[in-house]
Amino acid sequence: MRGSITAGLLIEEGPGPVELRDIQIFLVLAEELHFGRTAQRLHVSQARVSQAIKKQERRIGAELFTRTSRAVRLTEIGRQFRDDLQPVYAGLHDSMERAQLAARGITAQLRVSLMPFNVAELHPYWKAFRARHPHWGLRVRQATFTDVFGQLRSGAMDVLVAWLPVEEPDFTVGPRLCTDARILSVAADHRLAGRDHVPLELLADFPHATALGLPDYWEDSYLPFHTPRGRTIERVTAAASDTADELIGHVGMGEIIHTFPGHVTRYWGLSHIRWLPLPDMPRLDFALVWRTEAENDLIRALADTVRDLGVFRF
Repeated sequence: MRGSITAGLLIEEGPGPVELRDIQIFLVLAEELHFGRTAQRLHVSQARVSQAIKKQERRIGAELFTRTSRAVRLTEIGRQFRDDLQPVYAGLHDSMERAQLAARGITAQLRVSLMPFNVAELHPYWKAFRARHPHWGLRVRQATFTDVFGQLRSGAMDVLVAWLPVEEPDFTVGPRLCTDARILSVAADHRLAGRDHVPLELLADFPHATALGLPDYWEDSYLPFHTPRGRTIERVTAAASDTADELIGHVGMGEIIHTFPGHVTRYWGLSHIRWLPLPDMPRLDFALVWRTEAENDLIRALADTVRDLGVFRF
């Protein structure tokens, strides 16, 4: 089927135009699997989300999602539609972005995905890079929790700021940016909340969150699978989406406890959460990581900038 883009629409030979906004709504819902979160993320009403999905289902002639009072799930046709649309939509989005950058005199853009939360405290790196290379763009975004390395391998991101160690054979580990102490988040009425610190051994008494697609060695470096005495630290898949807000929501409800790098206390002022030091856990070091075959002048320039400014200790 042939098609073209005009006036913000994807025009197809067939039953009529599909708005790019409707495609975006479908893809975000396929990720969030929640109508409310999708509407909030896209700054539209839930009715607009439902309308877009129903319109696409009518065009296709089949359901894209199954909906119950408890869950939203992709159907088999919905999964196929998502897999087909993702690269097409990404290509359209990237083409528009490149055109907008070119109009501003930007010849290339570096895309950085960030695992730590302290975007503001790392601004010196980003500002120095932009000052040294005004003809290059820099886009810094928070990383998702699932399939983190997949963003690099797919080309969706150029550089990832991740905790160490990263032991992927196709990746290059660059300079460190920061190092941070570890803390534990618990609900304000949790039985650990009154402590002044928590030993690692006690973490085996409570469930923690996990995410799909994390390499075992990398997850273990963030939160060990066993305590020093060999007790299992239980994981549960607590969040349906990749958002930190949903994760901390489960902590606040008392469903899980969760470890974080210490800098999050400066970004989350939450009265229903207590932050407790974890002196038995080693600090987290964060470094630049990129796919070796994708290394280019922009990546090398960012790595040089980080080396020149040194490591921030939080």
